[in-house]
Amino acid sequence: MSIADNLKHIHDRIAAAAKRAGRDPSSVQLIVVTKTVDAERIREAVAAGAAILGENRVQEAKEKIEKLGQIASWHLIGHLQTNKAKYAVKLFDMIHSVDNLDLAKELDKQAGKIGKIQNVLIEVSIAGEAAKAGVALQEAAGLVREAAKLKHIAIKGLMAVPPLLDNPEMVRPYFQRLRELAAGIAQENIPDVSLQELSMGMSGDFETAVEEGSTVVRVGTAIFGKRS
Repeated sequence: MSIADNLKHIHDRIAAAAKRAGRDPSSVQLIVVTKTVDAERIREAVAAGAAILGENRVQEAKEKIEKLGQIASWHLIGHLQTNKAKYAVKLFDMIHSVDNLDLAKELDKQAGKIGKIQNVLIEVSIAGEAAKAGVALQEAAGLVREAAKLKHIAIKGLMAVPPLLDNPEMVRPYFQRLRELAAGIAQENIPDVSLQELSMGMSGDFETAVEEGSTVVRVGTAIFGKRS
């Protein structure tokens, strides 16, 4: 199947999952993950309707954005080192992977230099896996409170990468946990914080994520095929 066919198939599956949960399909955004995908195939995806492109690494994204320009909205979905913050604020509309206060402060400082309010999501280590980035579940609310005081970043929601499990049903509790965490933090009514976005769900489990309230799913393999 072509990239366009795959995209349509993913949108259809998102819509069906949203309807099962009694949700409006338009409340779910699709990030087309373009990690390791070449410029021509990215152009093909955008021509077929991809509106948001997700990159994992700043350097790879920089090269693609210089080549392709702002053909879509670019999001950083991978881990961000503090020393790359100055590049990230120039490249990305949304950064999904803020998981500590030092990074938040550096993004605030660098965004301030270019007169930008940088949209961010707080990444939560939803399963406490040592190998994965993310603020610990019990520390997430505190990070949101502190980062909310910064003037040049805007917290728009939470992001998580749950354990990679073969059965999407086994991942469901992690999606529920992130949704409940967001609801709990939202009840605090922290000034300048909007927790309307929940970035959760990838190629193998995005339908379950949508059923559990995801507003942003990150899909690459199911659109472009397995990475080499």
